Amino acid sequence: MTRMTLRAAVPLLALGLLAAGPARGAEALPPAELAKPGRVLMLRHALAPGTGDPAHFALGDCSTQRNLDAAGRAQAAELGKRLARAGVTGAKVYSSQWCRCLETARLLGLGRVAELPALNSLFGRPQNRAPQVAALRGFLAKLPADGPPVVLVTHQATISAFTGHGVVSGGGVILALDGTGEPRVLGALAAN
Repeated sequence: MTRMTLRAAVPLLALGLLAAGPARGAEALPPAELAKPGRVLMLRHALAPGTGDPAHFALGDCSTQRNLDAAGRAQAAELGKRLARAGVTGAKVYSSQWCRCLETARLLGLGRVAELPALNSLFGRPQNRAPQVAALRGFLAKLPADGPPVVLVTHQATISAFTGHGVVSGGGVILALDGTGEPRVLGALAAN
C-alpha cells in the first residue's frame, strides 16, 4: 500500500469504526452497569463470518449453520471475563437456539445456559417478528425488577426488532427491567 493510499484509507477506516460502535444511537455504558439489580444485556453473538445461514440450515445441526470462528470464540470468552471482573455474577443466561448463540453464551462462563426460542433469529423471517417480540416481552415482564443480571444472547435482527438499536458482533444493549414487557433501554455495552 502506498503512503498516499494509506492516508486516504485511514479516515475511511475511522469512519467505519465509528459507525460500527457497540450500539448505534445508544450511549456507551461500562460493564458494571449490568451488575446492578434488574439489568438485562441483549447481546449479539460473537464473531461468526458471513451473513444469515446457508440454504440447508437446520436447527440443532451446527454443521449446517454459520458458526463462531476462532476470533469469535476468543471474543466471547474475553467478554465473559470482562463482565465477571465488573461484578456480573450469578447471571441468568438465555440463548437463541442457533449454535453460534449457544456457543457464545457458554463461552461467557457466567452461568448455566437455557435455550429461549423468543431469542431466535428474525433474519429473513419477517412473519416471526410480531409473535416473537411479543413472546420476548412476556418473558421479560415476568422477571423481577430487583433480580440478578440477565444475559440474552441473540441476533442482530432480533435486537433491532426489540430495541430499535443495531449492534456489532459481541456487542449489546443494556436494559432496565420495570415489571413490564417494555424495559427501558439504558445504553450500549461499552467496547472497553
